Amino acid sequence: MNENLIKEGKFIYASSGEGTPLVVLHGLMGGLSNFEGMFSHFPQHGYRVIIPELPIYELPLIKTSVSNLAKFLKEFLDYLGYTKVTLVGNSLGGHIALVFQKMYPEFTQGLVLTGSSGLYESGMGESYPKRGDYDYIKQKAQDVFYKPETATKEMVDEVYNTVNDRYKLVRTIAIAKSAIRHNMAKDLPKIKAPACIIWGKNDIVTPPDVARDFERLIPNSSLYWIDECGHAAMMEHPETFNKYLHEWLVKENI
Repeated sequence: MNENLIKEGKFIYASSGEGTPLVVLHGLMGGLSNFEGMFSHFPQHGYRVIIPELPIYELPLIKTSVSNLAKFLKEFLDYLGYTKVTLVGNSLGGHIALVFQKMYPEFTQGLVLTGSSGLYESGMGESYPKRGDYDYIKQKAQDVFYKPETATKEMVDEVYNTVNDRYKLVRTIAIAKSAIRHNMAKDLPKIKAPACIIWGKNDIVTPPDVARDFERLIPNSSLYWIDECGHAAMMEHPETFNKYLHEWLVKENI
């Protein structure tokens, strides 16, 4: 996906296709490549898939928070000239989408949540004392997926390097604390935009009960389950993820 990266001012993003915008938000340890399935599928069906690189490690420490990442997203959309978008968020990305919707509801056409934080934060806090233990970090990375082998060595190395970089580590902790503070339970019933919830039945990071709570609390929501799937449905089962998302987009006339 690196060949599709666009750098314009302070924004770095990948873009594919033309048409209705689907703005994709990656998680704390995730990257743009996690959404390659969406990137190739939806441009064939009249959508533009846009994946911004979130400045999780670039913001000043005092501004490293979920709400400031939502403000960054608003700046990015203003830059692109969009006034109505559908947000697709995995893990922390889903949480940013929810906070964005709270702050700028008029900009939100739809919400897509998969393994989203916002109601339940298991976090990686307990792993920090063992951040120098490669095998432990490997286990944590494997826990994200139903099939442990999905966590490639490259992926594990990236997580290991992140948690052993003090500069990045303190921002990771800051984001984790911010996510806990920004629990969305009281805000979800006020959401007017339709929501699509796609969840792995075997997610142990944000367990299935979290998805059921999202469905219960968000008024206009649809829940789709993917079997033999962990925390990153769009990576483990991209075809099924795209199928459910596409069905929902058509249903909601987006």
